[in-house]
Amino acid sequence: MILITGGAGYIGSHLALALLEKGENIVIFDNLSTGHIETIETLKKYGNLNFYQGDLLDKNSIDKVFEKENIESIFHFAAFSQVAESVKNPKKYYRNNVVGTLNLLDSMIEYRVKKIVFSSTAATYGEPNYIPIDEIHPQKPINAYGQTKLMIEKIMDDYDKAYGLKSVRLRYFNVAGADNQSRIGEWHEPETHLIPNILKSTLEGGKTFELYGYDYDTKDGTCVRDYINIEDLVNAHILALKYLDNGGKTDYFNLGTNNGNTVKEVFKMCEDITGKKIPVKLMPRREGDPKSLIADNAKAKDILKWKPEKSLNMSINSAYRWEIKDLINN
Repeated sequence: MILITGGAGYIGSHLALALLEKGENIVIFDNLSTGHIETIETLKKYGNLNFYQGDLLDKNSIDKVFEKENIESIFHFAAFSQVAESVKNPKKYYRNNVVGTLNLLDSMIEYRVKKIVFSSTAATYGEPNYIPIDEIHPQKPINAYGQTKLMIEKIMDDYDKAYGLKSVRLRYFNVAGADNQSRIGEWHEPETHLIPNILKSTLEGGKTFELYGYDYDTKDGTCVRDYINIEDLVNAHILALKYLDNGGKTDYFNLGTNNGNTVKEVFKMCEDITGKKIPVKLMPRREGDPKSLIADNAKAKDILKWKPEKSLNMSINSAYRWEIKDLINN
């Protein structure tokens, strides 16, 4: 049985769907603070899923899952992840992300579960010293969100040495897109990610898109990011668990495409796909945003035998189909 923490959220739900379609039996543990019960109900249509609503800060609630279910491995997504909020309210992030993960790891030790794939982030690198960023790049986060993920990575190293708990840490760059059949997609309230926010600006009742930071030292003044398709990302998680199942050691991998796009380039692509002109308001930079983040993904290709297959254009197309699906169905 596979446990997914945060499985009602964006990335966790897409992994859950992929596992269910492979015939896996899964358990989802989520407090629904950012995930949605509607997503759980959708996922239940596609396989054997047991859902527990609970919070990792309440260790008793996660222990009950281990008591009731024969958990063999874990995908750990549950976390707060808004960079700007983490700068303004770090205590929320340190308590939820770090303490919650400690509770989970302690329960794993108590119930003799030894394999976990962890949702880490490129934010652990901070402002890059060089591009593209490989896994040996110094980790110097510039926001509390990145700090929490780096702390967890270090904790996992110590838990491996002391207790034999094997982990794979996947350092995501920017994730984009939706299920190609529009069954599930990106759904945050409020939405903070670039592509869905641009696309929402094209819908009826949409608002002017606010572009944060236009004076960076890049080719057009806007931030550069490496956008990885959600389904490619999910495939990397499945390969990471296979790696652990085959006796792989604790390790960490970048997940990105080795290519970057500026915000303005993404914006233009969204306009081309939607066929709509999007009003823009230029805003000052947000604290904690590096100017450029591009992955060197050679290690994941070599060891996990993974490679990204979908273009940014495909990601935006699937995201747009998800955003307008209710309009199409009505």
